[in-house]
Amino acid sequence: MNEVKNIIANIKKGVIAPIYFLMGEEPYFIDTVANYIENHLLTDDQKGFDQSVLYGQDVNIATIIDYARRFPMIAERQVIIIKEAQNLKSTIDSLVPYVENVTSTTVLVFCYKYETLDKRKKLSKALEKNKECVVLESKKLYENQVMSWIPTLLQKKGFTIQQKATQMLVDFLGNDLTRIQNEVNKLALVVPAKSEITPELIERNIGISKEFNNFELKNAIAVRDDFKAVRILKHFADNPKDNPLVVTLSVLYTFFQQLLAFHGLTDQSDKNVAATLKINPYFVKDLRAGAQNYPMKKVSAIIEGIRKVDVKSKGVGANLPPADLVKELITCILR
Repeated sequence: MNEVKNIIANIKKGVIAPIYFLMGEEPYFIDTVANYIENHLLTDDQKGFDQSVLYGQDVNIATIIDYARRFPMIAERQVIIIKEAQNLKSTIDSLVPYVENVTSTTVLVFCYKYETLDKRKKLSKALEKNKECVVLESKKLYENQVMSWIPTLLQKKGFTIQQKATQMLVDFLGNDLTRIQNEVNKLALVVPAKSEITPELIERNIGISKEFNNFELKNAIAVRDDFKAVRILKHFADNPKDNPLVVTLSVLYTFFQQLLAFHGLTDQSDKNVAATLKINPYFVKDLRAGAQNYPMKKVSAIIEGIRKVDVKSKGVGANLPPADLVKELITCILR
């Protein structure tokens, strides 16, 4: 995320804001900025005197302002980090007077996760007006962005990764960047330096089967390899804990939604398809194969069938075991 890179680059240059208000649905980027400030702004000797980490559920705005108005003891500035700031006990707008008159020797960091400030609120307007303050809105990445982010993350650790291995991680972990980073960190501990991360390494160290996974299922369905698709779905039915049906339904629903959109595109060039549907260009070929095997009318019927299976999987109108739901899914797609 370019905003995060710019914030950290400015801090490295010595351009440090009095307030960092980090908010949004994706906690990973919020933690990235907050952790960098916590680890790099002060020396270890200074941290004991001039760095405080507080938690929203334990403090209110009045207490935070009291901390912020103090002067540093030995460092040039003090650092105050408010973690889980979305749980603050007092109204966040109480911070407005401080934003309008900040203490120049204090760096105040708010980690306001899973939520964003209402732009109509006084605090939003005050933060926008004070050009010294930094506001970061951390948004969830689309799948194609996660597909690009994973190789970059591994490259920083000295590794490369095969495209299929990347897709296995995305299919298994979704767009939860913190979970992906945790799994990548585990890999880095057991895989030799400068290695290429392969599907075999993912299977061996993370527990995702390189043969029986949603990536392979999606490919089999796209090319109408019915035998392979049925094998994978039956494996899922036999191992429901390792292969939650809700994840499979989500992957297939997304694929057929994209396929429906693909059918409707006038410009079906790889570049336009990838940009319009927000997918990695590598996977446009799956949509081309799917378009040949599933006409638009069939795609619409499959989407409706997946919806019905999803409703039943939640116990609405039926209480069927995973095996029966999988059979219905096979019939919906392949028959």
